[in-house]
Amino acid sequence: MLVVELLKLASVNLVRHKLRTILTMLGMIFGVAAVLSMLSIGAGAEKQALDVIQKMGIRNILVQAKQFEPKELQIIRQDSPGLSLRDIAALQKALPGGTEITAKKLLKTYMVASALGKADSRVLGVTSLYPMINNLEVVEGGFFLPIDERDASQVCVLGMTARRKLFGLNDAVGQQVKINQEWFTVLGILDDQMAEKEEFQGVKLENPNNDIYIPLQTLLGKFDRDPVDNQLDEIVVQIPQGAPLRENAVLISGLIGSTHRQIDDFSLVVPEKLLEQNRQTQRIFNIVMGAIASISLLVGGIGIMNIMLASVLERTNEIGLRRALGARRRDISRQFLVEAISISLTGAVLGISLGYGISRLVSSYSGWSTIVTPVSVILGVGVSASVGLIFGIYPARQASRISPIEALRYE
Repeated sequence: MLVVELLKLASVNLVRHKLRTILTMLGMIFGVAAVLSMLSIGAGAEKQALDVIQKMGIRNILVQAKQFEPKELQIIRQDSPGLSLRDIAALQKALPGGTEITAKKLLKTYMVASALGKADSRVLGVTSLYPMINNLEVVEGGFFLPIDERDASQVCVLGMTARRKLFGLNDAVGQQVKINQEWFTVLGILDDQMAEKEEFQGVKLENPNNDIYIPLQTLLGKFDRDPVDNQLDEIVVQIPQGAPLRENAVLISGLIGSTHRQIDDFSLVVPEKLLEQNRQTQRIFNIVMGAIASISLLVGGIGIMNIMLASVLERTNEIGLRRALGARRRDISRQFLVEAISISLTGAVLGISLGYGISRLVSSYSGWSTIVTPVSVILGVGVSASVGLIFGIYPARQASRISPIEALRYE
């Protein structure tokens, strides 16, 4: 029989028992929905993690100063100077050629204002390499240059939110901003970044839109600082392509540890390592959720086998009549196999719709990113078709082995 004829015959037989067919499909529907929603949540989480890692810099190594209580910090400063420019100088000598290093320091502010408004923006002292290493893009004007660092120039670059708070819709480049008691000239405006602060593997990323950047040497030279405080809050080291990331991370840790007299007052963050850990966790999640979804598919397959065996008994006379009219065993086998696969594929289509709805629901209510990929849809359809084929083979064989004479006598 032609495939088209088999499909038509299968549709007629399935529609004839609508309720039974729908109940049989439920296992496939929920199984495929579980697979699709699980994969969409996993894909969304992986993309979100990759986005955060890209913002941190996949080739970057972050050295961050740890925070301590004032009394504990007083004791630590007796042995360790804390994170400082001396650490940068030591790293520049020890690391391979092509390595880029930047740093930042948060300024404690009591006033950030312009002639048109005030802002609660963070003020960060950074080096001229900061936007390049941290993937920040200037959309108006430009960033300050190394000469501005050497001269401790009173210039600044605004994040988009800081610009709106201080100048509204007016031009900001070339205007003046007062930070505490000092006036700064605006050199440029940064492009919009992530919508809100994020946290990944315990590492917090602040939204730079409300930041104001000034030369690091200007911050260190023209603003007061607590003597026991770290000179720097963070050093970012960008390792060149081809250089081993982990080996250099070990070198950085040992080098700064020696300059700090082995005092544990800093932490090392390697974004690439965090990404690997996240992917490993994601793989475990996929395996566990896949196993749970497989149970639903297994139950659905057993349901298909059960209903097809019942259908064989119900249609014994039909089978005998078709055999008597010349139908071959393989024709009977194909007929029931196509019916089993039709049930599973129809369930897969409905399951894909349900899974997509679940992923959207999860995304809207939990704030998690979910992505329904073509691979997950193909996997859902493929698995359901395989289940229909595997669990439909036995009933199809049973139907094909029925003797035409016995079938015609069956009541």
